[in-house]
Amino acid sequence: MAGARRVNTGIASAGAINQWTERLVGLDDLIAPVIVGCSGGADSLALLALASARGLEPIAVHVDHGTRAGSAAEADAVAVHAERLGVEFHAERVDVAAGPNYEARARQARYLALEQARAQLGASAVVVGHTADDQAETVLLNVLRGSASAGLGAMPVVRDGIVRPLLELRRSDTEAVCATLGLTPLHDPSNDDVSLRRNWIRHEVLPVLSAGAGRDLVPVLARQSTVLREESEYLDALARAAWPSDGERQARTVAAMPLVLARRAIRIWLGSPPPSFDEVERVLAVARGDVKATEVAGGRRVWRTAGHLHADPRN
Repeated sequence: MAGARRVNTGIASAGAINQWTERLVGLDDLIAPVIVGCSGGADSLALLALASARGLEPIAVHVDHGTRAGSAAEADAVAVHAERLGVEFHAERVDVAAGPNYEARARQARYLALEQARAQLGASAVVVGHTADDQAETVLLNVLRGSASAGLGAMPVVRDGIVRPLLELRRSDTEAVCATLGLTPLHDPSNDDVSLRRNWIRHEVLPVLSAGAGRDLVPVLARQSTVLREESEYLDALARAAWPSDGERQARTVAAMPLVLARRAIRIWLGSPPPSFDEVERVLAVARGDVKATEVAGGRRVWRTAGHLHADPRN
């Protein structure tokens, strides 16, 4: 990890960006400093500036996946922006092998690098620059995956130590922040590749849907995600109360629960990796005594004995 302390120049606290600073969310309980994952795009640069204006003493961390020629130069460009904003900068590199599910594995490696930087630098949290546009795209991605209401709730403001302060701002807002402060965002050419599903949704699906609806669907989808997430969290609480984790898991209890709660209770119990709909249904069949055992995601085996459900990794 390379970096140096900077003295804040005050550019990020310019009154011109107050209209956006006031719309940040999820920051009230944070203690300075915080880690800002900064790719150099408009969203993360704007977040860096806005977090500085809020007095959070952000530390910019650029994570290089090493997959493109010129990626090292991108880190240098972010360092220049960080210096201009008067914030500390660190560069990290991760190696992600090519192959299936690359995007998910790269994202996991990136978040791990940011969390390690947080721990090493004594920061209180990792903050990232997802906007309302990203939220709307995530909702549609999860629709295509067949996600239940929890998935359609998309990204919460805070989850697993990651804070998303820009979820009430649009991509146009972050571009405006950068323009106001004279920051030139980097352009990631991979964001133009519509063979990647998120880019396809961003560049082709959402514009067509918005045109057909006769209105901008991003705020509609973002608002829907908030409502569904709140409802999902409430149903999760009911499921936990109906099938508590203390003691043994009685099969007959979950089998007798209303189906919507029983499915949630099974999902919560199995944890990560999350089970598919069909896997949850098979576990419920075990709970009812229709079958003796089944296998679920992660190579785990679920079985019933003496009226109780058990789940262990398969040997």
